[in-house]
Amino acid sequence: MEELLGERVDVGGAGRTDAGVHAIAQVAHLRARRNHPAKEIQYGLNDRLPSDINILRVEEAHPKFHARHDALMRYYLYQISTRRTAFAKPFVWWIKDKLDVDLIAQAASRFVGRRDFASFCDRDEQNQSTIVEVYESRVEMIGALILYRIGASHFLWRMVRPVVGTLAQVGRGEITIEDVEQLLRKHSREPARWSGAAIGTVP
Repeated sequence: MEELLGERVDVGGAGRTDAGVHAIAQVAHLRARRNHPAKEIQYGLNDRLPSDINILRVEEAHPKFHARHDALMRYYLYQISTRRTAFAKPFVWWIKDKLDVDLIAQAASRFVGRRDFASFCDRDEQNQSTIVEVYESRVEMIGALILYRIGASHFLWRMVRPVVGTLAQVGRGEITIEDVEQLLRKHSREPARWSGAAIGTVP
């Protein structure tokens, strides 16, 4: 960015991504001292970035806009494949076991609302709140793919993969929906052991 604009700039993202996570619509902001045409920034950055990163749009924002603090909602999409795949391997978690998708969907709905995710995260800070408002948590089956979408006010560190891993345990019949509700009521480290693979996640 500094090479392109010829000045020191402040860049901030809407959120971080864990290892193996692919961003579809990551939002970032930058502050520059001089005005630069939006298209010039977009094309110039895409020329300099590796091929697996693409700037979709650049536009002028309010001077006080902050990509992280002004975000209204964040979404994750996690993809589970029920069959072996070669080309999509970097983007899906292949589970060989037979999964009950209806049970997974029922369990996923239990995360909607104002919930305590202490069992499903690593805390950045000792006194950090683990309460998250989840607006959407749903599952759909498309072909051999189980797609899990979760939308929330914010996400805690390393939260999504334990959630997905827990849903997979429900689908396998290893735990019940009542067990999921119990994990939301009382802190447990079990979900950390069930974390979904570090692939297949898209914010």
